[in-house]
Order: sequence, then structure tokens, then C-alpha cells
Amino acid sequence: MGDRSGASGSRRRRTGSRPSSQGGSGPAAAAAEEEVRDVGAGGDAPAPEKDKDGDVDVGSGQWDLRCHRLQDSLFSSDSGFNNYRGILNWCVVMLVLSNARLFLENLIKYGILVDPIQVVSLFLKDPYSWPALCLVIVANVFAVAAFQVEKRLAVGALTEPAGLLLHVVNLATILCFPAAVALLLESITPVGSVLALMAYTILFLKLFSYRDVNLWCRQQRRARAKAKAAAAGKKANGGAAQCTVSYPDNLTYRDLYYFLFAPTLCYELNFPRSARIRKRFLLRRLLEMLFLTQLMVGLIQQWMVPTIQNSMKPFKDMDHSRIIERLLKLAVPNHLIWLIFFYWLFHSCLNAVAELMHFGDREFYRDWWNSESVTYFWQNWNIPVHKWCLRHFYKPMLRKGSSKWVARTGVFLASAFFHEYLVSVPLRMFRLWAFTGMMAQIPLAWIVGRFFRGNYGNAAVWLTIIIGQPVAVLMYVHDYYVLNHEAPTAAA
Repeated sequence: MGDRSGASGSRRRRTGSRPSSQGGSGPAAAAAEEEVRDVGAGGDAPAPEKDKDGDVDVGSGQWDLRCHRLQDSLFSSDSGFNNYRGILNWCVVMLVLSNARLFLENLIKYGILVDPIQVVSLFLKDPYSWPALCLVIVANVFAVAAFQVEKRLAVGALTEPAGLLLHVVNLATILCFPAAVALLLESITPVGSVLALMAYTILFLKLFSYRDVNLWCRQQRRARAKAKAAAAGKKANGGAAQCTVSYPDNLTYRDLYYFLFAPTLCYELNFPRSARIRKRFLLRRLLEMLFLTQLMVGLIQQWMVPTIQNSMKPFKDMDHSRIIERLLKLAVPNHLIWLIFFYWLFHSCLNAVAELMHFGDREFYRDWWNSESVTYFWQNWNIPVHKWCLRHFYKPMLRKGSSKWVARTGVFLASAFFHEYLVSVPLRMFRLWAFTGMMAQIPLAWIVGRFFRGNYGNAAVWLTIIIGQPVAVLMYVHDYYVLNHEAPTAAA
């Protein structure tokens, strides 16, 4: 009774001070008003006081009567809580443990399969014959040919139609010549063919951009009157003339080969340059390249190859349940290797090359892992190729009157062609699985964009990446196995 009367007296004293607090002003009035609000909201007692460390003061026992307030559970969307770092760490731990179990199971079942000598045999059949390397060296002929055509176009020794014809012949030969060598030369390996064809594909895209940019420079030079061009040049150059290059001063071998080795597919007369080489940054990238290369080779030999070999019998027997099981089993190592390869190429390798060449634009990728649509993924996971497609393919088609849908379809067609080119030619078989997979991205992008939003769209994109790639891998491996192993055995 004494406590209750004391609490009632305290309440009467606080409520009795309400008129004075309303009529007053300043900190005292605000404090009194806060007390009144606490009483009305919480019932018998205001919120407990806290000490300087943020803990509840256990000495103020009369304030401990209220321990509840209006609030939502953390998992409710209305709570506004979004710190799930602990759950993310839990997912990482579970992922590591589950993959560790799979790795241990693989070691128990197959033993250690990693063999560095076998890796060398993938590149060379004969240690005295290096056809893939010779192909890459010969590529310099096509680069010099494109340079000489541009030099003659710059001085007017060639007409634009003649220059266009020579460039078309040169670019077509860049694609056809290495393909013919890969198909006809028996001493070249599939892996060597892939590397050589990739080098020629990069050269094709770079020289295409080199021709386009120089053509635009000539068009701008013709569009301006000579007097205005001279006046604009005197006014614009000034002190900046020492560090910028204008057309046709860019037509030098130094400029050409800087572009050919730079980590970009789009040519510019003046690339952004970094001030210095950061030695620690470069060393980290080189160590990452070395370590991740060994890791990828080990994972392929130890984890991926046995799974693929064990998948041939279900394909031969057309056991659909076993095929799906093998597909899901292959999806894990395939996706892990793909993620490592992405980091190795787009972060470690391209940053190392850019650092050595003082290349300033380091945007080689964007946040594709947050993609909520297939279109966003393809626009952000490979920025050098995306910039090339946008600059030299998509926008020119729009300027010529094509619709956005036609231009986008054209970009996917070109991408599908190069994917098939880099797979079918080295394997010496044409099954169009890569081409079909790339063209299937068009309806897939529509479906994901139409029916999935937010996190569901992101999950759909991840699912297509994780499942789609091993499907293509199994298709090609199965066909290659049938063509090169079962067919000769049946013939014998």
C-alpha cells in the first residue's frame, strides 16, 4: 500500500505539473512534457534510465515496472531491420562445410588426381611443335595490314570504299584463317585452339573498333571547314597539346600496339592514364593470378573431370533421373570454377595488365551479382565486351533506323556466333549448343523480366547461371565423347 500510494502520489505530482509545463517554455517544459508522454504511453512508469555505459540502472527500482513497448519482430517486413550479417556468415560456414564434405568424399573415392604434367599435354601434343603460339604470332600481320590501310586513308591515297573493302577482307581473314588451321592441322590441341581463336577474336574486335574510330575522325575532319578547323585547333590546343593526340597523329605503331595490349576492346585517341605503377597492388594481382590458376586446374582435374566421366553412361542409357542427378552434381564445381575464373580474369589479370600499362579505366565489371534481370546481367558482368557492343553494334543499328528489339537481337546473334565459334571449331564438331544457349537468353530475359521482380528475379538469374552452364558442358562433352571414342571403337 505504501508503494502504491507513493506511485500514485508521484503520478499526481507529475500530472499536476502539466498546466505549468504547457504554459512554460525551454528545457524544463520539454522535460516535463516528456514525462507526461511517458506516463500516458506506458501506464504506471516511464522507460528505465540507463547509466553511462548504456545499461539499465539497477539502482532505480521504481522505474523497472515497464519492460514492453510497441514493436515488430525482426523478421517482419515492417520492423525495418536489415542487418543479416550473421545469417550470411552462417550460410558461408554451411557452404564451406558441405563442400568440404564433397571434397573429402571425392578424395576417398578417387584419390589425388591433380597432375601438372597432364596440363601441359592439353596445350601441346609435340613438345617441338607449337602451332597455337605460331598462330598468335602470325596475328601481327593482320594488325599491320589494318594499320597500313588507315595510314593510306588518312593521306587520301585510298578512297573510302576501297579502304572499307580492304578492312572487310582483313577482318574476315582474321576469323577464317585460324579456324581453318584449327580444323586442318592435326598437331594442334583443342585447348591450344581455344586460346589461339580467342586471341584472334579479340584482335577482330579491336581492329573493328580501330577502323570505326579513325573513320569517325576523318568524317569530323571533312565536316569542318579548313579555316574553322585551323582556328579551333589554335584555340583548343594551347598547353594541352603536349599531352593529347589528335588525328592523324595517332597513326603510329606505338599507339596501335598500346591499344592491342591494353585491357579494352574500344579504341580511343587518348586513353585515361594512371600516374604511376603501384608495386604492391601489382604484386597482389600477380600472386592472385598464380594461386587461382593452380586452384582452377586442381578443381577441374580433381572434381569436375570425374563427374563428367561418370555422366556418360546415364546419357548413353538415357536414364533421365540419373542425368538430372549428374547435372546437379556437376553444377557445384562448374559454378565454383566459373566464379574463380571471373575473379581471375576480370579482376586479377586485367588489373595487372592495366597497372603495367598505366591504363586508367579499371571498370571491367559492375555489380552483376545483384542482377534482377537477365538483361542487367549481360550488361554488367563483362564491361569491355558490353562497351564494344554498345558503341560499335547497338547504337549504329539504332542510328540506321532499327528498333531497340532488333538491335538487341542482333547483339545476341553476334554473341551467339562467337560463343559457338570458340567452342565448335576447337572441338571440330558443330552442334550449336552454345549458339542455342545464347539465343535462348532473349525469351529467358522476357520471362524473368515479366514474371519475377526483386529478390525473385535475382534468384532466377542465379539459377540460370548455375544450371545453364553445366547443361552446355555435358552436351558438348557427350557429343565429343561419342564422336572421338565410341565411333572409332565401333568402326574397329
